Amino acid sequence: MESFRYVKELVLEKLPYEVIWLNSSGNLVYANEKFCRVMGYSKAEVTTLSIRDINITVTSESWDSHWDEVVRNGCVNFPVIHKTKSGKFYNLEIFAQLISYNNEEFICGVGSEITEASFYKNVIDNTKDIGSVGGWELNLQDGSIIVTSCALNIFHTLDSNDFLPSNIKHQFDDRQKVDDLFTQLIENGIAFDEIFETKESPPRYIRAIAKPILKGHEVFKISGVYQDITEIKQKENDLTLYKTIIDNAQDLIYVYNDKADLLHYSESLVEKLGFTKQELDRLNMFEIDPSLTPGFWKGHFKELREKGSHRLEWIITRKDGTKFPADITASHLKYYGEDFSCAVVRDITARKKHDLELYEALEEIKSLKERLENENEYLQEEISKNFNYNNILYSSASYKKVLTQVDQVAATDTTVLITGESGTGKELLASAIHSNSRRKNRPLIKINCATLPKELMESELFGHKKGAFTGAMANKMGKFSLADGGTIFLDEIGELPVDLQPKLLRVLQEGEFDELGGTKTIKVDVRIIAATNRDLKEMMREGLFREDLYYRLNVFPIYNIPLRARKDDIPLLAQYFLEKYSAKAGKSFKRLATKTIECLMNYNFPGNIRELENLIERAVIVENGSTLGPGNWIPKNEISAFKTDFQPFEEKQREYIIEVLEHTNWRISGPNGAAAILEMKDKTLFAKMKRLGIEKQVGLKSLSNHRNN
Repeated sequence: MESFRYVKELVLEKLPYEVIWLNSSGNLVYANEKFCRVMGYSKAEVTTLSIRDINITVTSESWDSHWDEVVRNGCVNFPVIHKTKSGKFYNLEIFAQLISYNNEEFICGVGSEITEASFYKNVIDNTKDIGSVGGWELNLQDGSIIVTSCALNIFHTLDSNDFLPSNIKHQFDDRQKVDDLFTQLIENGIAFDEIFETKESPPRYIRAIAKPILKGHEVFKISGVYQDITEIKQKENDLTLYKTIIDNAQDLIYVYNDKADLLHYSESLVEKLGFTKQELDRLNMFEIDPSLTPGFWKGHFKELREKGSHRLEWIITRKDGTKFPADITASHLKYYGEDFSCAVVRDITARKKHDLELYEALEEIKSLKERLENENEYLQEEISKNFNYNNILYSSASYKKVLTQVDQVAATDTTVLITGESGTGKELLASAIHSNSRRKNRPLIKINCATLPKELMESELFGHKKGAFTGAMANKMGKFSLADGGTIFLDEIGELPVDLQPKLLRVLQEGEFDELGGTKTIKVDVRIIAATNRDLKEMMREGLFREDLYYRLNVFPIYNIPLRARKDDIPLLAQYFLEKYSAKAGKSFKRLATKTIECLMNYNFPGNIRELENLIERAVIVENGSTLGPGNWIPKNEISAFKTDFQPFEEKQREYIIEVLEHTNWRISGPNGAAAILEMKDKTLFAKMKRLGIEKQVGLKSLSNHRNN
């Protein structure tokens, strides 16, 4: 306190400026000598005053706002009008600064008197758009009233008595309300801040603020302020009208600043763009339109500042991702030193419809051209392999039943699973199914899952986008896209990695998939034919093949019987291969010797038709003449080795019946049952199973033992 007293005596008291300290409630806690002398108060009287006693325009709300502004900025400079103890008014320039003393905050105001010229210049410069303000004070003890000239001008009068509560109410349309407010103020000390409409035509709008000044518990003075806000009210009414016009406009109207804040918008944005008002109120322009870039935005406002407007065409994106073309005219606005733009956006979909249709047609042509090129490339590769897909040679009744199944399923879109040993011609069956289906004019795409590297299999099947992974230098269309509308043959399906099986299952169930690196789900109409020489059920038990995928593939199973089960076809097939490879080798073979046919018929052909073809090709190379006789090309050692390990006929028969039953999932009757495959009646098969002791649980155990051996 000693240090503060020293500062007061040596500094503050000697200053040629008025200095006051006020607390957060607006009460004066200190005033220097200059202030007391000018205002006419003693040092003791000063500490009983508040800011509202020396500045009648201040209200509780305006003081709180002023305090917050000083706290926020640290200091504020502004002009004021002070009223002395004698009721005179004079003008000051105040420099207000926040200070802290004894852990309490105060505002220190330093005031210097403004000359009349500078005061009126300041009024002209800073109050052009503010309605006139006039103050008054009524002493209830003696009835005297002090009124500023501005207040007199507001009511077009020179008589201060017109400001008495009993007289002022006659100026307003709602006299009863004015009378009630003044009664509450005088009798109960209740301040008010209201807007009244005058009786004039057209009416004016006057804001009236009045507060009591108490002596003890009694109201002995009333201090008030009047402000003519007719112009402000008119601007508000105009603003409401303009907002109504904007909100009812069919075009989209945006008002935004150079920081991309959306400040106002027409109601049409809600309906046209699909955003709610709550969403629009918190989004900026970049969030509303993700295609905007900082570079474009900077250039947009540069053109607005230089030319006053910017017109352009743009593609507007709705909330749901759909788009429409628009013509935009943006106009530059300058308000309080900030840059704004009012943009009018017009939907030009109708005008652009022809261009959009042309663009979409060109894109479709481009896509079809790319697809056709890929299909042609694929078909050329298939043709170059020179496989014979058009003829399936057979004469045996057992194989005719397999082809009957092919005829039954070909005309449908049913998924087919072809099983059987390696080399039995499963690919030929797939080609036959496709060639006899309604999809025969679309491609048959073949994939051997066993020959594809696992890391490239997903890309090969489903395609990828450029940059999807290291080495993806261009877009690649997958085999499922190439097969759209046609058939895809997945050979060696048992080699498909487990992590890719759900993706294949999705194609089977939903007819859709995602490219690697792509963002758009691709829909396809593809028939799937799968083939395998592996036991998928055993793989399911080992966790190597998904059960749900197996049952989706196994809708129509076809078991392609081994060559040893259709030996009647061996002479026919051997003759076909002889003619084929004789022509290639330039040999003159015409037929097979009877002894050669007998040797071939006695051979078991574990490699099936593929092994037969390879044997004949080798024979054509090493033999000469017009008739192919037996030679070293026939695997005699394998035959003899086989014959040294004969099993009893009953045991061999039992194993074969169990193998067929396992294939049909122990179904005996019906076109796909074991009896049909074994070419016997159901009752005959039941009797044979009973005689051989074949039961389902025993069969499983026996077959398992057989496999282990």
